[in-house]
Amino acid sequence: MLTEERQQEILKVLEERNVITVLELTKLLDASESTIRRDLTVLDRQQKLKKVHGGATKIEQEFLTTEYDVGTKNNLNQKEKVEIGRYAATLIKEDDIIYLDAGTTTEKLIDYITEKRATFVTNGIVHARKLMQKGIKTYILGGELKGKTEAIVGTEAVDNLRKYNFTKCFIGTNGISMERGFSTPTIDEAYVKKEAIQRSLNAYVLADHTKFAKTTAITFARLEDAIIITDQKPAQKYMEAAIIKEVERDDLYSDL
Repeated sequence: MLTEERQQEILKVLEERNVITVLELTKLLDASESTIRRDLTVLDRQQKLKKVHGGATKIEQEFLTTEYDVGTKNNLNQKEKVEIGRYAATLIKEDDIIYLDAGTTTEKLIDYITEKRATFVTNGIVHARKLMQKGIKTYILGGELKGKTEAIVGTEAVDNLRKYNFTKCFIGTNGISMERGFSTPTIDEAYVKKEAIQRSLNAYVLADHTKFAKTTAITFARLEDAIIITDQKPAQKYMEAAIIKEVERDDLYSDL
């Protein structure tokens, strides 16, 4: 059995039993204890399970009540965000009309845009400046400027969105949950994200692996409302509930 297949089987067992021992896994998967322990270490680092003495337990759903500022977010999971953004940029085609959500992962996409004939609408102050510097036709929403995330939000921003019909949107999220879908900490940002998704022919949520099994205060979309682009394959239940693109090494440039 291949390593990836074995690890998926471990996660599948945990979905059914919540806790499993190394000894039980060696028998179920016909693998050595050292192999199983390595698998559990890898899955623990990926936050897909919690490694405990003698085995592993299922990770309980985490509810987040605070939000980091942009400076802090920029320092988190930088390589993963670059991988996700670089792949997402390849989806941009000539004459696309794109909504680009504020956020540190969506911002990475801008660095790798090669198609300059697309038109962008964004609620990100930094995003708008970077797009203009690349010579890309850019519109920015009006509304309230939220200092913590440097995003334009609120009812005026939502009203601005209603005049557009997008071919694609790229959205950030703070949490991805089987039960609660995509979520964000504040209602003013949730309204903007929700409206953008509803006005897009194709919607993509850009999220590194740490966003899975997390919930924040306000749900803005269901899992089936968007394609998820992420750096690592999540638990099998997410793969069955949503369309998920795992950015693979072949999708990346060799300098990563």
